[in-house]
Amino acid sequence: MSNPRVRRIADRIKVTVAEMLERRIKDPRLGFVTVTDVRVSGDTQHASVFYTVFGSEEEVAGSAAALESAKGLIRSEVAKQLNIRHAPSLEFIHDALPENARHLEEVLAKVRADDAAMAASATGAQYAGEADPYKKPHEDTAEDTADDTAEDEPGDEDE
Repeated sequence: MSNPRVRRIADRIKVTVAEMLERRIKDPRLGFVTVTDVRVSGDTQHASVFYTVFGSEEEVAGSAAALESAKGLIRSEVAKQLNIRHAPSLEFIHDALPENARHLEEVLAKVRADDAAMAASATGAQYAGEADPYKKPHEDTAEDTADDTAEDEPGDEDE
């Protein structure tokens, strides 16, 4: 969908379908439906309309049935609004993105709680061995450096 014309058609279809669902489709099975995205094929012959439904599984199934029954009416209105020779065929796909995002948020909340519990159990813990387990290179003390400089001073040589 990199073609600007195809993107404009997809945006126009999205607006038209949303307006149709809001104003003209009066099916009682149709719940609180939101059109989230429209993807149009490169030849503009097919459009996939992604939607979400706020509610239970029964309301999702009822809304899917209502959208399928109103597909012809929606397609004819899309054809009128687009003014193109061939109206694209419409396919309504339930968008699972909000449910996936909700699941990820639940998993992240559980992980945050586990991290907080781990941090709480670590407060007051001590190392099993030394506090600093890494070996450090041998450090010269002040006495060692004084002995080395005393041996190398000129003037102490026997002549």
